Amino acid sequence: MTFRKAVGKLHLWLGLASGLVVLIVSLSGAVFVFQDEIRDLTQPWRHVAVEARPALPPSVLQAAAVQAKPGFTPSWTIYNGPDRSTAVYLSKGEETYYAFLNPYTGQVLKVQNLRNDFFTTVQYLHMYLLLPSAVGKWVVDVAVLIFVVMLVSGLVLWWPRNQAARKQRFSVKWDASPKRRTYDLHQVGGFYASALALVLALTGLCISYEWLMNGVSTLANGGRSIAAENAEPKVDTLLTARSASPVVDVAYARMRQQSPKAEMLLLGPVSKGAPVWCTAYGKSLHYYHRDEYRFHPTTGQLLLAQPHAGKSPGKKLADMNYDLHTGLILGLGGKVIAFVVSLLSASLPVTGFLVWRGRQKKHRKPHRQPALATAV
Repeated sequence: MTFRKAVGKLHLWLGLASGLVVLIVSLSGAVFVFQDEIRDLTQPWRHVAVEARPALPPSVLQAAAVQAKPGFTPSWTIYNGPDRSTAVYLSKGEETYYAFLNPYTGQVLKVQNLRNDFFTTVQYLHMYLLLPSAVGKWVVDVAVLIFVVMLVSGLVLWWPRNQAARKQRFSVKWDASPKRRTYDLHQVGGFYASALALVLALTGLCISYEWLMNGVSTLANGGRSIAAENAEPKVDTLLTARSASPVVDVAYARMRQQSPKAEMLLLGPVSKGAPVWCTAYGKSLHYYHRDEYRFHPTTGQLLLAQPHAGKSPGKKLADMNYDLHTGLILGLGGKVIAFVVSLLSASLPVTGFLVWRGRQKKHRKPHRQPALATAV
């Protein structure tokens, strides 16, 4: 068996094994790309009028959220931007809600049940196929790994053997037979999508596997590990002095002071023995440019300040990963590219299956009827 035939066999059987999962993950990813734009059009509570006064501190907004949903515990609080509502994440057992509030007045604009949210469902479909997370994550990750191998093996099979074949590898012959059109769509679509589809697949795997993201970041740093940059500060649990103000308010004020140009602020939950995670993002609904802070959960003391400008190239690449995965890094144009590439990726298992099915029918011999005995 030649190398090309061996690659063809590998491409075929891996494609048949992973095709359905790749189709679901790609289509759900294409839908999720424009989640913020669609939410903005359909959810008016996401926007507020900008006022000439500072936003209320997080403890006040959290109290208003709990008043609207008694018995629930607030954790993450997100100041989404000066013209956007602030979101407070509420939970009680397995029930989870987002309370959206006017950051200037504290008015509760909407309490949203995440279980019934369309894009939350799409996200879980994309990440876990709506299966239990441990099982679904494993199935999706294996399928995406196979998809990476498929893209590479597909390029090997696409590579033209001679100059005459080269002319046919870049365009679909629309006036050919249906089988030939399907074959061209599979090969040509796969070629044009391959580079960017690899980016989407690999950045998705980096989200799933921290060790992979760390390896890529180390490579970007020329072999220097980013472990020191990712190290979390230790919390001195012997400190008994308490902050005069709620710790989340102290953290919020400190972030406003040290990152005055940040449009979006994320404040994590306060829990004993663990630092309070806080992040200031340069642009609303964008996650690449970020200043990271950690605060003591009791005293409110600043334990870590890691501004974007002082990060290594590898750490900046890690911060950029989500925006690369969704196309956000290039704004709306990047989202359009990610959407198109996701659709092309979804088409590959379909056209590949149709090509295989057509060949099966071609190679199947027609069934012969037995000759009838002639009466003597």
